[in-house]
Amino acid sequence: MTIVEEHRTEIRVQDTVYRIEVAAREGGGAAGEDRWVTVMVGGAGPLEEPVAEGRLDIDAEAVPALATVLSDTLLAFAGRGTGRNGRRRSADRPAHQGLPWSDELDAELESRWLAGESVEEIARRFERTPGGIRARLPRVGCDPERRGAYLPIPPSQREVAELG
Repeated sequence: MTIVEEHRTEIRVQDTVYRIEVAAREGGGAAGEDRWVTVMVGGAGPLEEPVAEGRLDIDAEAVPALATVLSDTLLAFAGRGTGRNGRRRSADRPAHQGLPWSDELDAELESRWLAGESVEEIARRFERTPGGIRARLPRVGCDPERRGAYLPIPPSQREVAELG
């Protein structure tokens, strides 16, 4: 096998030194086929005691997915779980942020907005961010710039509405 690319990183975190070596190599098949990536991890504490060691051989096409899975899994194991798309979930993030809306929630959002509640009040009630509420209001026909108001009928549909 031929090594086509190689990276080495060494980093110190407090008293521990970690080493990561990544090598991409091609197999014995036709050019570009059977491309594999080898990841070697090592770490030593302040007294040179091993704290990490291992080797992964990964098909090159699987590297992006495996990188995400490993990152999310290790962060979750360390108590620093991640949310969707691998982003860390902050401790003060609203409980329902990013969750889907139901027809019932949409109806309640519309009702509260038309009753004159503020974006901040509604966000607290739904356990979502004010930005999420502002983004959802037009989807239920409400004008996020005018509390208690619907969106105006667009010019392209005014004649149809007037005829009906």
